[in-house]
Amino acid sequence: MALPKIFTDTFVFVWDFFLTLTNIVTPNLKAGHVVPSGHPGAGGQWPEYVPPGENDSRSACPMLNALANHGILPHDGKNIPFKTMNETVRSTYNFAPSFCYFVPNYIARILKKDYSKDTFDLAEISLHNGIEHDASLTREDTFHQPDQGKPHIPFIEELLGSASGKDSKAKHGAEDSNDVVLLTSDDLARYSAKRRTEAKARNPEFSLSEFHKAFGSSNSATLLRIFGGRVSDLRPFLIEERIPNGWEPSVQSRVGLTMAVFNLTVLPLEANTGRYMKELTKKSSNVQETTRVGNYGATGMTETNT
Repeated sequence: MALPKIFTDTFVFVWDFFLTLTNIVTPNLKAGHVVPSGHPGAGGQWPEYVPPGENDSRSACPMLNALANHGILPHDGKNIPFKTMNETVRSTYNFAPSFCYFVPNYIARILKKDYSKDTFDLAEISLHNGIEHDASLTREDTFHQPDQGKPHIPFIEELLGSASGKDSKAKHGAEDSNDVVLLTSDDLARYSAKRRTEAKARNPEFSLSEFHKAFGSSNSATLLRIFGGRVSDLRPFLIEERIPNGWEPSVQSRVGLTMAVFNLTVLPLEANTGRYMKELTKKSSNVQETTRVGNYGATGMTETNT
């Protein structure tokens, strides 16, 4: 089994490299034409949004849930071919074909399924420590909330409230200030560090491998690369898992966002998250030391008075 995986991954990475070169030498797609003609969402016209029902299957991934909520994937979120996931993610979010092939294949592997023949329910990909992981920016840890199909609104509001960027291309005098507010890479790194620190303290079964740290930063990078960090778009997308009408992916590259280019956002974001984690750890240690010294002083005074 190892050899086919090695060959497949090598092929995908070489393919991704050549797609990256293709994007460099070809013109970008025009604004308003990123979603291909004839596909749901073309021209910013998205199918009707219908929230999930009680028996519908949803996952820890807002992007896939949104596709189901709009009927681009089956609304019940069940019996989805991996190849269909590949095709719909490609046409909706403008990820490169290499990206859209690699991720469903990886999910099929962790679920011990055949990419070419099998289907999955959205809830299945919430398998803990598969692609789902602790310290998510939009979900409580599995220890606290086993149903990872449910976004945790307080986390999302705190994340969006931390946005510090402004859209330099926005028209001056916009009535709604949210229209020009952007999440930045630094905002996401700071909040990721906060979530990891708090989750570790609150969750007795907390785990976050180096792989899942990188995966978490990949999720954050998606908010920047595909959504441009725009808070006005991210609020309905993360809270309702709804694609705003008129929206299209920020990535206008001719053959979509490749893994090579994506990692140029992921790697610095993860490095900054680690740096902020160290700062939070140091700050916590200083507070504990101050408290210890204060308690010792109070005890000493009591003993002296006695």
